[in-house]
Amino acid sequence: MGSETIDRRAAEPDRADVLVDAQELIDLLGQASDRGPIAPVLLDVRWQMGRSDGHEQYLAGHLPGAVYVDLDTELSSVASPQQGRHPLPDVADLQAAARRWGVRGGVPVVVYDAIGGMSAARAWWLLRWAGVADVRLLDGGLDAWRAAGGRLDVGEVVARPGDVMLEAGALATIGPDEAALLAREGLLLDARAAERFRGDVEPVDPRAGHIPGAVSAPTSGNLDEAGRFLPTAALAERFAGLGAAAGGPVGVYCGSGVTAAHQVAALAAVGVDAALYPGSWSQWSSDPARPVATGDGAAAG
Repeated sequence: MGSETIDRRAAEPDRADVLVDAQELIDLLGQASDRGPIAPVLLDVRWQMGRSDGHEQYLAGHLPGAVYVDLDTELSSVASPQQGRHPLPDVADLQAAARRWGVRGGVPVVVYDAIGGMSAARAWWLLRWAGVADVRLLDGGLDAWRAAGGRLDVGEVVARPGDVMLEAGALATIGPDEAALLAREGLLLDARAAERFRGDVEPVDPRAGHIPGAVSAPTSGNLDEAGRFLPTAALAERFAGLGAAAGGPVGVYCGSGVTAAHQVAALAAVGVDAALYPGSWSQWSSDPARPVATGDGAAAG
């Protein structure tokens, strides 16, 4: 690893623990091919709500050696009104899937997508939650890789089976009661688009609006125009303005616990730990006993 990478890690240890830039990844893979450091396992997590062609996109071009990960079937269990649209998978099922992807004990993992990490963050969070310490998001995803001169391969990659052992609980989660409490007594961030927070529109879930007391913090605000995470100082300023500080209780939700993981990653990059509400709005809004607020409320400026 070059001195530039070492300096970056020393200067921004939290960010470097969450993100890897494309040139650094190219260098890592090149060094590994020359019998240097162990090459990271690469996972392609292309998924977007309302689309079902992630695997086809992967087959048409992916990072060399990357294995496709299906968010709906491998990073989630079966949807239900009681648990939400993307419930957390059973850890035994996640372990079996991770071994299919080639994840091995002590080997780093890099996850990416083509939408600024919005879907790949789900894999980042789940693997971290299940005890894989060295997992990073490719900052800027596929576009950043191309811009750095990285090549793409086509077709399916079948990994050599891994041996990773997973155990749930390394990252914090909250349920609906805890989310309601955080909204009253701590900080609960709503990572959905502002119009969904306000209740102007609701494309998929039973009711429009937000958890009373939550603060609007659209995940898109974590990224610049190129789909890369904002500089550390800008991210820190954003979250400080929302009331998030290191050591303070923070929870995050979205529609179904997917893009909220991106928010957790962005917070971690500036040294703020946050708990994920996996059921998120899809679970909350399916329970008629749960109150719903509309309008700007505590929306961020």
